[in-house]
Amino acid sequence: MKKWMLGLAALMASGSALALTPWQQISHPVAGSAQAIGGFANGCIIGAQPLPLNAADYQVMRQDQRRYFGHPDLLAFIQRLGNQASQQRLGTVLIGDMAMPAGGRFSSGHASHQSGLDVDIWLQLPRQRWSSQQLLKPQPIDLVSGDGKRVRDSQWQPQIASLIKLAAQDREVTRIFVNPAIKQRLCDDAGSDRAWLHKVRPWFGHRAHMHVRLSCPPDSLECKDQDPPPAGDGCGAELASWFEPHQPSAKPGKPVVPPLPPSCQALLDNHFAAE
Repeated sequence: MKKWMLGLAALMASGSALALTPWQQISHPVAGSAQAIGGFANGCIIGAQPLPLNAADYQVMRQDQRRYFGHPDLLAFIQRLGNQASQQRLGTVLIGDMAMPAGGRFSSGHASHQSGLDVDIWLQLPRQRWSSQQLLKPQPIDLVSGDGKRVRDSQWQPQIASLIKLAAQDREVTRIFVNPAIKQRLCDDAGSDRAWLHKVRPWFGHRAHMHVRLSCPPDSLECKDQDPPPAGDGCGAELASWFEPHQPSAKPGKPVVPPLPPSCQALLDNHFAAE
């Protein structure tokens, strides 16, 4: 029985290793000046830096997964946001997934986060810093009702809206993805100060966190930006369409993975050739 159990463990470990993407097998950043390459959902990064894990204004969750790397612009944004949240006494900012050491595709969980310019930030702001165990196995708070049409009043706090607004007003941020119900709550409560709302985009999921995306750095010449968000605050017919019933679509086929940008493919080839 003991040998059988060892054999099963080895088989499971082997299967897990086979499921990893090549990018997950790169354990350290690629040396060089920082360059975000390709698109947010098909790219990589040279010269990524790790987000400092010991900071007064934010905490990094699930550090064991080593998804706390990014372009220096992303690190600077997180540090700015944490500092601003601290100055406004909002609470401690909780940092989720950024990118892996060389960017690239995760085996599951994210299609984007590939070029070192995306970060997930949880929409809860604890007054007391979390313990190491809480950070290792964090418990998200679902802010959206079961029918997906509204925010749960019992879970919503004004500080959450303040945090999203701070992020949206940052000069480097181009988009923030939240659940449509959260966007609706922000629209309802914004009052006359609405210019920042056009960066806040409704998207599936995102019931407990916001996904913040920065624009391409000027010196990252191979980085591909998205088109700018539509003009206006996005609180009208566009947002309303997210709450309308939709006809089920045909069963989707297997997604087609686009070819990597040439520089990202060369990065992979060089890395594994050197091993």
